[in-house]
Amino acid sequence: MRTAIVKIITLTFSILIIVTLFGCNSKNKESIKDTKRVTSQNVLSVVIDSINSDINNGDYGLIDRFMVIRNDELLADYKYEQDYETMAQKYDTVNHQFNFNSTDWHPYYKQTELHTLQSVTKSITSILLGIALDLNGDYNVSNKAMPLLTGYNTDFQDKQKQNISIEDLLTMRSGLQWNEETDHNDTTNDCFRLESSDNWIEYVLSKPMDTIPGTKFVYNGGATVLLGKIVRTITGKRIDDWAEEKLFEPLGITDYYWKETPYGEIDTEGGLYLKAEDLAKIGILFLNKGKWNDKQIVSESWVNTSTSPLIKDVKPEWRRDMGYGYQWWIPEYTNKGESSIYAGNGYGGQYLMMAPEYNLIIIFNGWNINDEPEKSTWRVLQDRIIPTLKNK
Repeated sequence: MRTAIVKIITLTFSILIIVTLFGCNSKNKESIKDTKRVTSQNVLSVVIDSINSDINNGDYGLIDRFMVIRNDELLADYKYEQDYETMAQKYDTVNHQFNFNSTDWHPYYKQTELHTLQSVTKSITSILLGIALDLNGDYNVSNKAMPLLTGYNTDFQDKQKQNISIEDLLTMRSGLQWNEETDHNDTTNDCFRLESSDNWIEYVLSKPMDTIPGTKFVYNGGATVLLGKIVRTITGKRIDDWAEEKLFEPLGITDYYWKETPYGEIDTEGGLYLKAEDLAKIGILFLNKGKWNDKQIVSESWVNTSTSPLIKDVKPEWRRDMGYGYQWWIPEYTNKGESSIYAGNGYGGQYLMMAPEYNLIIIFNGWNINDEPEKSTWRVLQDRIIPTLKNK
């Protein structure tokens, strides 16, 4: 049964409000601006109600959370209850952290409010690498990756493999042979094999090369696993500890879970769980160009580069001109290469989507892993919300 248990509300994120006194003329200008803001928020509320109605009707499949934040105001926060335990009974429900039909692990972590982010984890891994590079001037994205990944039983003699840079890993152009385009439970899928292995880093490094690094986009969760290890090499800290110190604590994120591999590494390609409220903080951080409460958490240059379409037309079967940055998807960008929308995108319907022009954040948590819904929440921002703002 699907039930919306939180109605649309309007709140202000108090941590972001700055009260400033202006002269009389400035006050008049601000009141005009505020009137325009209220008008656009009212227009948005109509389409938000419509989206919520469609979710309740089942058009978007299994949705757990839907949030809309604009101009630092929480315009909508809907939670939906799903009976995953009953639905999962016809599948293999063995209690294992990488069995996606195990309700002890998915979509919520052990009946808490922590929701799996799947590949949105990659986008957060990118932030953590950016912070590491910001604070360690001896390293940059041009550095070769292999010297930072020593100590594994694998062949490092391949000259092409030696040429893989950190940026090649960030932009999914490592050149490593990798198949992640089939169903996740397909035993030939490299992500399935990775998550079934003990030593993840060694598994990725053992893959042969099939293209020259930096030349071809191939979606590769293993590349993000290597990035997580590189963060550890640069900082001397496992990435979960680095995250807590440099990202989560400054943002007030105190409750999270991160899957750990059998060899004690952290699953940086899809293993992070956060509450939707805390995922929203990541979106706010990026809309504010890496700042939080006037403190620069990650450099503005890293935010700008990460969310730029460094590679264009990476998924023509989805939509022409889909771009990719540093572990962020760019669903829409201008002819000048400016991102109209950028997003973290995770298996099952985990979306953190930002539209900078409108100071807008959309969050969806869902768990559409066994059945394809009639509509995809991936398209909500582009097809329903932004057109409403353009036509108001």
